[in-house]
Amino acid sequence: MNFAVVQSYIPAYTEAFLLTVKIGVLGIALAFLIGVICAFAEFFKVPVARVVVKIYVELFRNTPLLVQLFFIYYGLPAVGIQIPAQVCGCLGLGLLGGSYMAESVRSGLEAVPKIQTESARALGMSSIQLFLYVILPQAFTISLPGIIANVIFLLKETSVFSAISLLDLMFTAKDLIGLYYNTTESLFLLVVFYIIMLLPVSFIGYLIEKKSRLKMAA
Repeated sequence: MNFAVVQSYIPAYTEAFLLTVKIGVLGIALAFLIGVICAFAEFFKVPVARVVVKIYVELFRNTPLLVQLFFIYYGLPAVGIQIPAQVCGCLGLGLLGGSYMAESVRSGLEAVPKIQTESARALGMSSIQLFLYVILPQAFTISLPGIIANVIFLLKETSVFSAISLLDLMFTAKDLIGLYYNTTESLFLLVVFYIIMLLPVSFIGYLIEKKSRLKMAA
């Protein structure tokens, strides 16, 4: 291990890290938005939307992100739709993540005991109050482990962005290995930067989940 080489590579990895985090955060935000909308459509049994959501979830959960990115980045230009690489990365991550988030949120909504909704209605709560104050807080707490797991999964999936020429962490590692053959140093920094990205998310998620459960128990 040549630490002089490691030190010289840090600026390139830092730039790639910031790009990876930016696309990851935007993609996850889009995924959560899509997931919530889809979960609500299924939970409230919206006729046409429910069918569309089921098709979407099955399609995107059963195809790799790499294939989806290829379709968006290389396939759509064939019909005249050009999408920049960074937008393509966000969109691909959002669509894939949305299908997983939808299932996590839906399972949380459906796991709320019916006796609690019946009790709330007996107390005179409106449908909006019932949803906002009874169903949603409990559903969020139940869904939280799945949501956090999905966030970590999606951040790890950013490793395939190099396939569409995005200068992410994986692209930088492969590029430096190809240029200078310092494989050990390049892979060491790749692991370090992924740990820097993923470990805080895991720890913060644990704290949020613990706090939510304690709040519910109280």
